[in-house]
Amino acid sequence: MSSTSTPALPDAALSAEAAALATGPAAHPIHPDHTPTGQLAFGAFFQGVNSSTIWRLPDSGDQVAWESFDSLVRTAERGKFAAFFLGEGLRLREHRGVPFELDVAGRPDAQTLLAALAAVTEKIGLVATQNTTYNDPVDLARRLQTLDLLSAGRAGWNIVTTDNAWTGENFRRGGYLDHADRYVHAEAFVRVAEQYWGGETIDHDGAHYSVRAQGDLPRSAQGRPVLFQAGASPAGQDFAARTADVVFSPHGTLEAAVDFRRSVTGRVVAAGRDPAAVKILPGAEIILAPTEAEAEEKVRWVRDLQVGPEQAIALLEQYWGRDLSAFDPDGPLPDVAPEVSESGVTRGAGFQFAKAEELTRAWREEAAAKGQSILEFARVKAGARRGTFTGSYDAVADRLVEFARLGAIDGLNITPWLIPSGLDDIVDHLVPRLQERGAYPADYAGSTLRENLGLDPA
Repeated sequence: MSSTSTPALPDAALSAEAAALATGPAAHPIHPDHTPTGQLAFGAFFQGVNSSTIWRLPDSGDQVAWESFDSLVRTAERGKFAAFFLGEGLRLREHRGVPFELDVAGRPDAQTLLAALAAVTEKIGLVATQNTTYNDPVDLARRLQTLDLLSAGRAGWNIVTTDNAWTGENFRRGGYLDHADRYVHAEAFVRVAEQYWGGETIDHDGAHYSVRAQGDLPRSAQGRPVLFQAGASPAGQDFAARTADVVFSPHGTLEAAVDFRRSVTGRVVAAGRDPAAVKILPGAEIILAPTEAEAEEKVRWVRDLQVGPEQAIALLEQYWGRDLSAFDPDGPLPDVAPEVSESGVTRGAGFQFAKAEELTRAWREEAAAKGQSILEFARVKAGARRGTFTGSYDAVADRLVEFARLGAIDGLNITPWLIPSGLDDIVDHLVPRLQERGAYPADYAGSTLRENLGLDPA
């Protein structure tokens, strides 16, 4: 990141919420060992499979076309984004037993695509989501190290775990990993990968595999790929504190972001690591306009396109476990009991583990109290699942400076709501304002992903 120091902002320049956090009873609002840099780094998150990207507009791109990825990564690099981030889906999502066609589904292989993007970019990092459950550690480590070498030290790995039998059916080993063991397994996997990257002789016997191997590739310009992790649970935070370089769990409010930073920092220190060794870049959606009034109207327009009547009914069906097509999307929530006790995983992590009977009852009461229809309720719920920054260019810039000033975050991993033009407003209007406020780099700090995230070489 930029080596230029950020001028301290007086508390008067902060919102009341930020000032209260900065001057509250705790001498250090985050942690005694945490020193805010006041700087922000951005990543661009091309999810591919998701319910937030709009594919129904004339200027929506094809989610598997090279042109979409090429255009978006070039815009991100023009905006000095630290990283370009690809998600992963190991099985098409389903709805009531058939592929779900109302959201985006399907994407090219991440590492193949990132290797191609390395040839058309110079500084931006290239991060692949890769699963520890359905890969072998030495094979994956070698592929990631190859990407790191081809890109001259710009590779990153978003470490994810999966334990459900539904995904595992694609690999003939469904459900073989207990939920409680997912991070134990992942940590052992990462340690083997690190040994490979270090050129070590690997002699590992674990609960799920044994490895005898030798690292056979040279280290890259940044040492090894940057490790990303998104677990927000206590177990996930502990795993990140021991292994990750970057955490990107979403936290939309300043108070929640401060609480999460405090929790992660405490765990990092307890793990014997320097708090500066772990950056926090929450996943976020940004919707901007020249004025606050225009931004409010734009948010409504985006939400209408993200969640239409069919999506609203499908969202509720996922929890009710039954056909709700007879219900009017403009009417009240269904007054029938769910047919499932717990929602499944077929539409992704956001739909897991909710107790359906308890949840649907609470949803009916909430919607009735607020006078919301099915469609209105679904749009609010869909927006709430994402960390979102909305408003005028200046208001959002000021808000993000508050987050950076307190050290609540080190940046954002941004999911565009439109591909490939969804970063244009951010690069053309938000980034310059953050640069003017001294909170965003005027240029890349170096040629590796570690340098541009402010991380030490591995």
